Amino acid sequence: MTDLADVNVFVGTDAASAEHFADHGWVLTDTLGPDGAVEVRGWVEEVADWPIDGGEWLHHRELTEHGPALCRTENFTPFHEGLCTLLRSGSMVAIASNLLGEPAVLYKEKINYKLPGGAGYAPHQDAPAYPFIESHVSCMVAVDDADADNGCLEVVSGAHHEIYPMDDGVVIDDVVETFTWQTVPVRAGQTLWFHSRTPHRSGSNSTSVPRRAIYPTYNARSEGDLREDYYAEKLAAFRSGGRSDGMVRVSLINDFRGIAVPDDDTSST
Repeated sequence: MTDLADVNVFVGTDAASAEHFADHGWVLTDTLGPDGAVEVRGWVEEVADWPIDGGEWLHHRELTEHGPALCRTENFTPFHEGLCTLLRSGSMVAIASNLLGEPAVLYKEKINYKLPGGAGYAPHQDAPAYPFIESHVSCMVAVDDADADNGCLEVVSGAHHEIYPMDDGVVIDDVVETFTWQTVPVRAGQTLWFHSRTPHRSGSNSTSVPRRAIYPTYNARSEGDLREDYYAEKLAAFRSGGRSDGMVRVSLINDFRGIAVPDDDTSST
């Protein structure tokens, strides 16, 4: 396990941030500050209260030991001014542009709630789930403190130069066992940026409090503003059917370990 004190925290828009990202495939930055973290936490709670059905946003739920729980919301920036401004302008876009080495635009966005008992994600790379583009960077904006107990991210440094063999969107065990995994605790208001080819995973939340985080992904503007294309592609894929293994389908790859809520369960969190 890695203690946060052992992880360098960067500005994000400086040359050192870009160098660390290029070398390691990830970088940790101070983004929101304490006051910003409180404000963003309130915004996330507003989004979580939106109805499961009846909106153009996408809510996903999982079945936990505590019952059905919200696990993800997507496509929310058109419907929330504060989060739209945060993710589509200012320092977030500036940092993404610095790490990509050219101007960036928002490609997609999601909130992962990881409520108590919420499942984790198997070892994977994001790039196979991102059609249409070649240059992209994702990040985890911590809404709550993230640590090993509540399922923070683990990354593999320097492994972002290729796509590894996968089975159903998950890196195969023989490859996973060769990796050196680094646990990266992230304080609320900090942001962990990672290349779309950086292998990463996370555990379940074994605590009694949520581990919420916003995950925007940015692509090089030179490849186009493709956010609407992404969501059209994803909705079409989801309409074609769910997963056959009883897990929740939240992505174009099957990395999420959450159990699907039965179709006849209409309760919500």
